[in-house]
Amino acid sequence: MIFGFLKSPTLSPRQLRLQNTPLFRSLKPLEIKFVDGLMHERRYLPDEIVFDEGEEGQALYLVMSGRVQISRSHSRGRQIVGELGPGSFFGDLALLDNSPRSAQVRAMDACELAVFFRDDFLALMETDAVIGYKISLALARHIGQRLRGWLDGHAQVEAL
Repeated sequence: MIFGFLKSPTLSPRQLRLQNTPLFRSLKPLEIKFVDGLMHERRYLPDEIVFDEGEEGQALYLVMSGRVQISRSHSRGRQIVGELGPGSFFGDLALLDNSPRSAQVRAMDACELAVFFRDDFLALMETDAVIGYKISLALARHIGQRLRGWLDGHAQVEAL
């Protein structure tokens, strides 16, 4: 094929999942492949804690398979804030700073999570400003949407 170089690269199932996540939806296939190379895969058993409330935030997590439960300390124990499944992400504010986590996240069943560390995100912004810009804009839009929902009185899964 003469114009084979114009053909979009084939994405793996994991890369397709990343591409369908709102945070990475604007990325081109080659950009998805690049970002996927920065992701770390973590597996959690049912009832295993992903991170605890109060821990320093260091990474954003994308749910590739399984479900996680988000809960917060309450005067009478733990209060469940929400549940997230495949295609969802949490811990997004950790890409911006290392503030303490505002909730605990626990695997509800066997989970596979893709982890995007803040240091890798910051390095990406230095090495490929276009990809960094696209992700930053999607992150800002997501945070803005969450803030507008909160201001309108809609229940939200809080930033972790």
